Amino acid sequence: MRVKRGFKARRRRNKVLKLAKGYRGGHSKLFRTAADTVDRALMYAYRDRKGRKRDFRRLWIVRINAAARMNNLSYSKLIHGLKTAKIELDRKVLAELAISDPNGFSQIADIASGQA
Repeated sequence: MRVKRGFKARRRRNKVLKLAKGYRGGHSKLFRTAADTVDRALMYAYRDRKGRKRDFRRLWIVRINAAARMNNLSYSKLIHGLKTAKIELDRKVLAELAISDPNGFSQIADIASGQA
């Protein structure tokens, strides 16, 4: 006797096709190609969530370095000075300070240069 798998299979297929919405051609209409495309998209999404963290950290470091050099310090000397002064500000906050409050960043850089 043939087994048609009922509503569970349809629910599974519809879930995949819903995720494939907006893809071009058969990638959004045909289950098999949609399933392959969705699997690949989910793998890229997982990988790039990790990559985004790396990208932002690199951006923050570039911004901190630029602001530090305006205060006659290198990035590494600034970070070392902050560690020895026991100032625990992460790179995200330092980068935001460098952009939004240059005077406050200069005060922090002065403290760090005194410790370095």
